[in-house]
Formats: sequence, C-alpha cells, structure tokens
Amino acid sequence: MTKEQLGNLVIASEDTMYHVAKTLLRSDADCADAIQEAIVKAFSSFQTLRRDSCAKTWLVRIVINECYAIMRREKKLVPLEDYTMEEAAEERADYSDLYEALGHLSEEIRLTVTLYYMEGYSVREIAALMNTTESAVKNRLARARDKIKKELAEAQ
Repeated sequence: MTKEQLGNLVIASEDTMYHVAKTLLRSDADCADAIQEAIVKAFSSFQTLRRDSCAKTWLVRIVINECYAIMRREKKLVPLEDYTMEEAAEERADYSDLYEALGHLSEEIRLTVTLYYMEGYSVREIAALMNTTESAVKNRLARARDKIKKELAEAQ
C-alpha cells in the first residue's frame, strides 16, 4: 500500500472512524484527537500492513486503540457540585430514545452494535477487530437487541 492509497482510505473511512470513536468517547474533541492520532500512527506504520484487503479493518483497530488510550489517560471524575441537573437535562435533550438506549449498553456491546449495524461489518470482521470469537459477537448483538427493546418499551 502506498501513502496515496492510505490517504484515499482515510478519506473514505472518515465516517466510520468517527462513528467508532463516538461510540467509545463522548466528547467530539476526544473523538477528533483519537482519529488524528490514529491517522498519524497509520501513516507512520503503513508499511507493516501485510494485506491491502485488510487496510480498513487495520485502520479501525488503530482508532479503537487510540480511543482506549484516551480513556485511560482521561479517567475524568466530575465533582457532583460541578455537574448540575440543568446540564444533564440539556445533554439528554440532544439525543433520541434509541441513542440514549445505546448509551446505556456496556462499552463492548455498544461498539459491537455500532460496527455491525452502523458500519456494516460482518460478524467475522468484528470478531477479528475485537479479538474475540464469532459466537461472542453474536451473543453481544442478541443481548443488545433485547436490552434496547426492553428499554424502548419502558420509555413509551
């Protein structure tokens, strides 16, 4: 893979990288940081990519790793007195019921749902990305559907 091909891949994968980052990180600034770091790392180590057919998966894995690195660095604790109920209400008003239900899922299940339904990855590809088995991915998707269904039913 050449640098030009990698650049085209990065441009074509902008939405995917954002969706994956947003699934793991709440802040748009953190998402932008993770994506920028992932792009820098991808360009600095693109020669290590063995098969060009796996390039997008490789790029998404770098984004996931960068998101986890940001989460480790910024274990944010907000004092209760700094977080008012008005701010919490404003944040909730920006999201639909479905997005809110997704937010209540665990991190690994939320990422699995995003990769499968929003990005169109297959179960096999998700298993490779997340270093798990295909049956674990299928179980996570089934649990996610059940939890979201229950939560949306309760919201009505």
